[in-house]
Parts: sequence; C-alpha cells; structure tokens
Amino acid sequence: MDQDRLRRLIEALENGEADIDEVLEKLRMLPYEDIGYAKLDHHRSIRRGFPEAIFCTGKTTEQVLEIADRILSNQGEVVLTKVGSELASELKARFQEKVTHASEANMAFLGNCSQKVDGKVAVVTAGTSDISVAEEAVALCDRYGVEVSRIYDVGVAGVHRLIPYVPAINASDVVIVIAGMEGALPSIVSGFTDKPVIAVPTSIGYGANFRGLAALLGMLCTCSPGIAVVNIDNGFGAAVFALSILRIAHSKKNG
Repeated sequence: MDQDRLRRLIEALENGEADIDEVLEKLRMLPYEDIGYAKLDHHRSIRRGFPEAIFCTGKTTEQVLEIADRILSNQGEVVLTKVGSELASELKARFQEKVTHASEANMAFLGNCSQKVDGKVAVVTAGTSDISVAEEAVALCDRYGVEVSRIYDVGVAGVHRLIPYVPAINASDVVIVIAGMEGALPSIVSGFTDKPVIAVPTSIGYGANFRGLAALLGMLCTCSPGIAVVNIDNGFGAAVFALSILRIAHSKKNG
C-alpha cells in the first residue's frame, strides 16, 4: 500500500465504487501482514516512500513466491534482491509478464514502478570484479527512471583511468563508488567532486581483505569528509540512499 493506492481506495469509498467491507479488508493488513514465518510490511511505502524489498538469500523458493505474491497484491510492485537463475525461472513461471529480471544485478522486479525520480547518478567501480554489486545499484536506479552513468574499472592501481571521467562525475547529482581490496577509491573520487559520495565496500580481495572488512574499515577511516558508507556488497542500499537524496532535492526544487 502506497499513498496513491490508499488515496484511490478512499476515493472509491467516497464515490460509492467500493463498500466499507471492501475497504476494511484492504486496510486490515496495515501496517503489516503476519503469515507465520514472515511479517510483511505493507505500510513501508507510506512511511519510507519505497516498498519493502525481499532479500532472497536464506529463504526457500516457496517462501519467496508467497511473499512476492502477497506484496504484489497489496502494494502493486515488488523488489527482490539476491535472485539466482533458478529462482528467476520460478518467478517467471509464476508471475510471467509481470516479472523483470536484471540478471547482472541478481535482482527481479514485479509489477509496475509506482513513481519516478528525477536526477543523475554516476556508478563508479574500482575493478571489473565489483561490477555485480554496481549493477545492483544501477538496476534500482534504472527502475525509478534515474539517468545512470556507468564508470567501471578505474581503481587506484591505475588512477589515471579515472581522470577522463571526472566531468561525468561532476555532471551527476549523486555518486556511488564501489571498491573491494583496500577500498581507497571513494576517497579519491570525493576529492574531485562536490557531489554526495556513497561508498560501497565489496567482498572482493585477497585474504587480508577479510571478505570486505578491510575495504569497509578503509572507507570509514577516509580522510575525505562527507562520504557515506553502506555495508559490504550492499549496492541496493546505496541506490535507495541515492534515490532518497534525489527525491528530497527534487521536492524542494519544485516546492
């Protein structure tokens, strides 16, 4: 349930197109629906502006399908992260044309996007091995109509590769920088721009990288002020943060 769907529901009641029992049935699941093994937050779109996402790792296929079906029925759209190829096939079999599968991002979307967000985001990676995390951020930004510039494989081992892309970075409204190993690239990028920088550490690296912990700590310890850091491999979280910035900026610009 988002604000538009809630408004239409109230208008339908007011216009006599729905009766009180129908409306009560729809509202019964606010703010959440308890299905035993999960409590589905149907109220999240109203509070946060973005629907609840399904993190698929650790869930059975049957659980994912049921959760997706219930969220789709109530909210009209579903975002799924960490979607493997087998699960993607099951989603397509169940929901058919309602499914959009972003295979490089390991994400899937059901239904129609309820809103569009104006703005430009640059997604920058240190290495090619970081691209899968980058594509998670790209897929969500694309979903909401944001213009995305992909700037890949410009890490500090050959930092001269970054220089030609500085104008594109500065032409963006928000910059998402993704790096594994020692996680140094966000500090470099932030020194070239006055735009908000969201840093994403990845689990890519040799043993002392500790599956992304070294990159995470390096980003948190940056000497360049104003960098926000999300969790390891969390391209989705970085994209939601970027979309929130853009949406607030757009509302103030037009308000």
